Amino acid sequence: MYRRAVPPEVHAFPISPHVCHTLLVAVMHIDMGEVDTETVRPKVTDAKGILKQNREFLDYFWDIAKPEREIRLAAIENLVEHLKKSEKSDELKYSLKRLVDGLSHTREDARSGYSVALAQLLSVFEEVSLKSTLDSIKEKHKPQTAKKKLIRNAAFGNFFGVLALSQSTRLQKEPQVLLECVQVLQSLSQYREHLRDLPRKTLVDILTQTSTEVFEEVLLKALKSDLTSALNTPEQLELLLVAIHKFPSVLKPQKLKKLLGTTTVITGESLPKLVGVLKMAARSVKKEAVLPPVALDLLQASLREENFEMFWTEAIIKGMMSETPGHTHYLSFRLLGAALPLLSVSQLEFVLSGDVMKHYGGHVLSAQLPDRFKFAPEMARYVSEFLQRCSDVDRQLSVVVGFSRLTNRGFPVVPSHWKVLEHMDPSALQRYTEWLIEEFCNPQLDACLDFTTHRQKGNQDTTEVKTEDCLTRYRKWIIQRLAFIGEDHQIKKDEDLVMKITRFIFFHAFFDVKKPTSGIPETTRALSVPIDKQTRASIASAFFSLLQCLNSMPVLGDASETEGQNSRRILGVKADGTLWIYCLVQYAATLLNQSKHVQIIQGFSSEEREGWDSLLESVEALRKQCKKSPSPKHAAFQHLFLLIGVQMFKDPKESVELLTDLRSCMEKAQAKKPKKKKATGSVSSEEEPHWVEVVVEILLSLLSQPSRLIRNVCRIVFTRICPEVNQGALDSILNVLDPNKDEDESGVSVTDEKEKGKKKHKVEEDEDEDDEDEDGNEDGKDEGEEDSNSSDDDDDEEEDEDEAMEEGEEMDQNFRLELMKVLQGQNALPKEEDGSDEDELDDEGMMKLDGSLASLFLEQKKRMQAKKDEKDRLRKEKALVREFKIKVLDMVEIFLNKQGSSCLVLGLVEPLLSVIENGMSSEASQQEQDYLRRAADIFRNQLCRGKYYCRDAKGREAELYEMLERLIGRTQKITDSSVSLYYFSAALYVVKVLKGVKSEQDSTNEKSAESEGSTMGNVDVERVTSCFRDALTSFMTRRKSSLTGAMFIDLFSRLPVLCVNLLDTAVENITGGLRDHQQGQACLMVLKALQSKEVKKLMSDSQWTELYQKIVKQITKVFENVQGKSKALHEKTVKALELCQYLLKTAKNQKMAVDLDVLQNVLKAMNADGCLQKAGQLEDTYWSVMRIFGVLKPKIEKVKKVVEAENTEKPANKKKGFLPETKKRKNRMKSTVLEGIETPAAESAEATAGEAAKKKKKKNKNKKRKRQEEETAAQLPAKKAKTQQNQNKNKKKKKGGDEK
Repeated sequence: MYRRAVPPEVHAFPISPHVCHTLLVAVMHIDMGEVDTETVRPKVTDAKGILKQNREFLDYFWDIAKPEREIRLAAIENLVEHLKKSEKSDELKYSLKRLVDGLSHTREDARSGYSVALAQLLSVFEEVSLKSTLDSIKEKHKPQTAKKKLIRNAAFGNFFGVLALSQSTRLQKEPQVLLECVQVLQSLSQYREHLRDLPRKTLVDILTQTSTEVFEEVLLKALKSDLTSALNTPEQLELLLVAIHKFPSVLKPQKLKKLLGTTTVITGESLPKLVGVLKMAARSVKKEAVLPPVALDLLQASLREENFEMFWTEAIIKGMMSETPGHTHYLSFRLLGAALPLLSVSQLEFVLSGDVMKHYGGHVLSAQLPDRFKFAPEMARYVSEFLQRCSDVDRQLSVVVGFSRLTNRGFPVVPSHWKVLEHMDPSALQRYTEWLIEEFCNPQLDACLDFTTHRQKGNQDTTEVKTEDCLTRYRKWIIQRLAFIGEDHQIKKDEDLVMKITRFIFFHAFFDVKKPTSGIPETTRALSVPIDKQTRASIASAFFSLLQCLNSMPVLGDASETEGQNSRRILGVKADGTLWIYCLVQYAATLLNQSKHVQIIQGFSSEEREGWDSLLESVEALRKQCKKSPSPKHAAFQHLFLLIGVQMFKDPKESVELLTDLRSCMEKAQAKKPKKKKATGSVSSEEEPHWVEVVVEILLSLLSQPSRLIRNVCRIVFTRICPEVNQGALDSILNVLDPNKDEDESGVSVTDEKEKGKKKHKVEEDEDEDDEDEDGNEDGKDEGEEDSNSSDDDDDEEEDEDEAMEEGEEMDQNFRLELMKVLQGQNALPKEEDGSDEDELDDEGMMKLDGSLASLFLEQKKRMQAKKDEKDRLRKEKALVREFKIKVLDMVEIFLNKQGSSCLVLGLVEPLLSVIENGMSSEASQQEQDYLRRAADIFRNQLCRGKYYCRDAKGREAELYEMLERLIGRTQKITDSSVSLYYFSAALYVVKVLKGVKSEQDSTNEKSAESEGSTMGNVDVERVTSCFRDALTSFMTRRKSSLTGAMFIDLFSRLPVLCVNLLDTAVENITGGLRDHQQGQACLMVLKALQSKEVKKLMSDSQWTELYQKIVKQITKVFENVQGKSKALHEKTVKALELCQYLLKTAKNQKMAVDLDVLQNVLKAMNADGCLQKAGQLEDTYWSVMRIFGVLKPKIEKVKKVVEAENTEKPANKKKGFLPETKKRKNRMKSTVLEGIETPAAESAEATAGEAAKKKKKKNKNKKRKRQEEETAAQLPAKKAKTQQNQNKNKKKKKGGDEK
C-alpha cells in the first residue's frame, strides 16, 4: 500500500532507515487523510544530505529526456562525471536499467537522449558487459510479444539499443555481440512502417567501422542472404555496394559471381533490375526530396567498374527518363548534380550534352508556371558546391559551358544573372569570358543542346523557327551574362577583366569593324553574322547598366583591403584613382580617331565632333586643376562632362546643346567674382543667370531621362555643388515640385525611349500575335517581369472599363444611329405597313449589307482603340512625370543634408507642405503613395528634425513672422488633421529658427542646460503667443477642427515660455470649451503644463498659487455639471479627475494656500447615489482622489437575497420551444402549503434545502438548454438565427430591467 505511493526512483537507491521512515510516515498521513491542507507539514530532516544527493542524481535522467538538445548533452556529461566520482556499483546498475527502459520512450528526443547516454556509459565504463546490456535490451523490448499499441515503441527500443552499442566504439572488440546486433537489425526490417530505413543505415555504419577480418569471419555468413538478393531492394543493394567498396579483398569478382552470378554489379543483364531498384528508391524519397544513397553508390560502382557510360545511357536515360516527369526525373537530376565532382572532363561533356540535360531544360521552362515544383535552385546548389570544392580549372569550365549551351530555340535556360559564378576560380572565369566573347562573334548554335517543349511542338505556327531569331536570342543572353560578370561585386575578378568586358560591350553597341588592327583587340574577331538593330539596342542598354554598376563599385583587388579603416570609401574608381567612366571616354576617343579601322554606327556631324573634342579638352583641363588644387566643384564638372560624353553616343544632338551650356558654366565658375552675392541668394541684376542655376537646369534635364546611371551621377554632382546653390537654382527645383503649376509652367518635360518606336510596335503587334509563345519562353526572369506588368495592365484595364461604362451610353447612342442609317439604306428594317417578317433582301443586298456593317464596326473599333490608346498615353506620361519628381526629391534631400544650416532652407518649408497637402487629396496609386511618403519623410526627418538648421536669420525676421502667421492660419483652415500636423510642425520649426543662437550673456547667466527651452532669444513673444492663442481658441471653440490636443502638448513641452502665456487660455477652456472633448483636452494640456519643471521655474510662488486656485474653481464647475452618459463626457471626467489628483497632491505636499472645501463637497455629491462604487477607470480615479481627502472606498457586501430574487424570476422568462407551466406534470408527492396554515420549523428548513437543490438542478438544465439552442441555431438558416438572436437580446434586456 505504501510502496505504491513512493516514487519508483526511491526504491532503486540505498536510503537510510531514518529517511525511509520519514517518507513512509508522510505518505501514510497523506493516504489516511490525516494531513490537513491548512496545517503546516512536518519538516523532513536531511542532515547528511542523502535526499538532496539522490534528487540531483535523478534529475539527470529527467534532463536527458527533455526536448532541448543542449540540456540533454549537458545532463549526459554530468551523469557520466557523477558516476565516475561516486564509484558506486548500484548507481551504475540503476543508470543502465533506467537508460535501457528509456530507449522505448514515446518521444523521439527522449529516445535519442537515452541512446546517446547509454553509448557514453558503455564507452567510459568498459567493465560493463556488452553482452549483458544487449540481453537486457532484448528482454525489455520484445516487438514479437508486445501488445499492438506497444509494437512501435518496442521496435524503437531495439533499434536505439543497437545504435547505442554501435556508437560505444566497443562493438568491434566483441565479434559475437556484433553478430547479434546485426541479426537484431535484420529482424527489424519487418517493421519498416515504423523504422523505415533506419536499421539498414545503421547496418551500413557498422560495416564501415568493421575490420576486414571480422567481416570475413563473422558477418559475411550472416549477411549472405542480403547480399545474394541485393538486386531486389534498395537497402540490400546499398549494403552490397558498401561492402564491395569497404572490403574489396573479400568480395572479389569470384566471390561476386557466387553471390550475384556475375563478376561485376553493372552488366547488361543486371541493368533492368537496377532500374527497378532505382525507381523503388525514387518513390521512397518522394516526400523527403533528397537523393537516395544507393543511387550515388551505384554511380560510384560504375566508375570503379569503368561502365559509367553504359550505366548512364541504359539505366538513367533509357530507364529512368522514359517515365513520365516526376520523382524518377528528379532522382536523375539530383544524380547529375551529385556526380559533377566525380567525373572527368570527357565524362562531364558526355553527361552535360545528353538527354538528361534536355529534360532538365524542359522542366525549368514548365516550372515557371505558378504552383509548380522548381528544381533549378537545387541544381544551382549542386553546381556551386562543385565549384567551391573543385580546383581543376578545366572541369569548372566544362561544367559552366555545358549549362550555358543548354538552349531553348537559341536562348539558354540558365538565367544570365547566375549566382553560381561567384565561386568560380579567377583563371576559369577568364577563360569562360573568352569563350563567351568568341561565341558572340562566331556563334556555334550547332554545338548547343537545343530543345523544344511539348507545347511548342504542338503549336503549328511555331514549328519552323528562324535561325536569325535563335542567333539574336543567343547573343542577347551572352551580353547579359558578360554584363553580370562585370556588375556582380561578389565575383572574384580583376580590373583588366572588367575593363575588357566593358570595352567589348561598348564597342559592339556603337561601332563596327572596318579593318582589323592590333591596337584595338575588339577588331581582331570578325563577326560571322552582322548584328541587327534589335540586338544592338539591347547591347547599348546593357552597357549603360554596366556603367551604372561601375560608377558605384568599390575598388577591386587588394587596394581596398590596404586602405585604413577610418578612410572614406571611394566608389566608381580604379585602384589608381581613375574614374571608370573616364577610361571609357578615353577608349571612345581612341575609336573615333581610328576611322580607318572602326566605323561609328550613328555618325557625328561636324558640330557634334567639335563638341566631342572640346569635351575632351575640358576634361583634361579639369583633371590638371584637380591635381593642383582639389575642389568639389572641379570634380563635379568633370563627372558631368564625362556623363554627357557617354550620352553623345546615344543622343548626340541634345548632348551637344548641354555641352555648350556646361562649358559656359565652367568658365563662369572658374572666373573671379567681382562682387559677392548677398546671403539671401537673390539673382543679380544682370540678364545672364548664375552658373549654378544653369548646372541645376542641366541636371533636371538629364533626370528627365529614365536612366539609373544619370540619376546616380546627378546625385554625385549635386552633392558637390551644394555649397554654391543659390535661391534661383533652388527655385528651379521647387518649380518642378509645385503641384499648382501645369507641366508647361513648371518646365517638366519627360522623354521616354519606348515612345519613339511606339508606332512601329503597333504595326507589328498584330503580325506577331502568333509568335508570343516563342518569346514567352526566353527567360524565367523576363517572364516574371512580364507577368507583373500584365497584372498592372489588368488593373489599368479595369479602370478603363469603369470609365468606359460612364461614357457607354453616349457611345452606344451614336453607334445605334449610324447602324440604323445603314440598315435603313439597305431596306433591312421591317416597315410598319408590312405585316410580314419575311426577309425581302436578295443575295446581292445581303452582301452589300454585310460589307457596310463590317466597315461600320471596323470604324467603331478604331475609335474605341484610339480613345484607349490616348488614355494609356496620358497615364504613362503621368507616371513618367511622377517618377521624375521623385528623382527631383533626391536633390531636395541632398540639399537639406549638406546645407541644412543655410537660410535657403526656409524657402523649402511651404513648397514641401503644398506637395504633401496635394498628395493627400490626390489619387491613391502606388506611385503617388511613394511620392507622398518620400516628401513627408524628407519634411519630417531632414527638415523639422534635422541636426542642423538655420541659426542666423538676421534681416529675415519679418518674413519669418509672416510665414508663421500663414502656417498657423492654414492649420486652422485645413480639414485633414494629418496634413494639419505637418503645418503645425512647420510652425514650430519657424519658431525654432526665430530663436536662433543664444547670446553670450544668456549663456553665462543660465547655469543649467534645462533652461534652454525657457529662453526665446530675439523672438517677439507677444506676436508668436497671439498666433498660437488664436489657434488654441479656434481648437476650443470650433465644432470641426483639424487641430488636436497633442499638437499643443508638444508646443508646451518644447516652448515653456509660450506655455506660460497660453496657460490661462487653456484653464478658461476647461469649462469654456465648445464640447466635452475640447474641455477634456484642456484638462490634459493643463496637467502636462503643471508637470513641467521649466514652467514652474518661469512663474513665481504667488502666480503659481493663483493659478492653482483658478484651476480648482474650473474643475469644481466641471464636477457640478456631470450629467449624462456619453463617451466624451466620461473621458472628460476622467481627465478632470486626473488633473484634480495631481493638483491635490501638489497642493498638500507644498502646503499651498488653496481653498479645497468646495471641491471636496462637490466630489462627495458625485457619489451621493452610490453610482461610483463599481470597478472602472473613472471609479478608480475618483476614489484615488477621495483617498487624498481621507475618504476610502466602501466595501460592497454580496447579498444572497438578490441572487435568490434573480433565480425566482428566471422561470418567468419563457423560452421558445419548451412547455409552459400549465402543461408540465405536477409532483403529487410534494406536500402543498395552504393559506393560513403554518408549517413547523423543521419542515421549513427541509423545504429550503430542497429548494436550493432544485435551483442547482435548474441551473444545470438551463445550461444544457442553452447548448441545445446554440446547436440548433447553427443548423437553422441565417434569417432564423438572426431572429433567435434578437429574441435572446430582448430577453436579456428584460432580465436586466427586472434586476434593476
